[in-house]
Amino acid sequence: MLTWLARCRSWLALAGVVLILGMLLPPVGTYARQYALAEALQYVVFAVAVPALLVLGSPWRLVGLSRRPGANSGRSPGLVYGLTRPRRSGAARAVVVLVAFVALVIAWRVPVLLSALARDRGLAVAEMMTLGAAGSALWLELVPSPPLLPGLSRPQRAAMAAASMWAIWVLAYITGMSKVAWPAAYSHAGHGLSSAADQQFAVAVMWAVPALCFAPVIYGVIIAWLRDSGDPDEEL
Repeated sequence: MLTWLARCRSWLALAGVVLILGMLLPPVGTYARQYALAEALQYVVFAVAVPALLVLGSPWRLVGLSRRPGANSGRSPGLVYGLTRPRRSGAARAVVVLVAFVALVIAWRVPVLLSALARDRGLAVAEMMTLGAAGSALWLELVPSPPLLPGLSRPQRAAMAAASMWAIWVLAYITGMSKVAWPAAYSHAGHGLSSAADQQFAVAVMWAVPALCFAPVIYGVIIAWLRDSGDPDEEL
């Protein structure tokens, strides 16, 4: 699995860029201004899927944000935001990253911003940039992205991934249960898709994409921790 990932890293980063273009350009970019389903897909892809692909693709050498192997000799591995750090530190930073991510995913569900997204095509770029930046910072705390390494223990990484996933799930639940969750701009989908069905499909997307992205991380780090940890109580 790790060998396959190492071989495919560059392709994952490229897939992230292609996914960004696919979400911004027609037809998805156009449908996102008319359908709650397309807008929700755009939202979770920008917040979760694209950052996961970019971080797993570890494009840092290509953009000059990492040093060559051996540049950190004598120090703990990992360059994050251009700075070296010990691998087993950074819980406070991780909390800040998680809070910022949750705050942004909530902010982009506010009805005022949803209405603005339906009216202004260019606002989707701002959504992509803010959610993508926060999501990338989050994923840097969850998975290795050579030469960057997570600064959290495996149980902490599992808890952080679960909290991020649940934050979006709670928003999806509120959206599905509320009759006024979506602004009037998405109330007439047309083409045989009712407003109620459009909203429920949007909720399903907001459940499925985070689950597909975060669940493998949660189970993967827990299984690896249980397999490799000599003393689980000590790591906890």
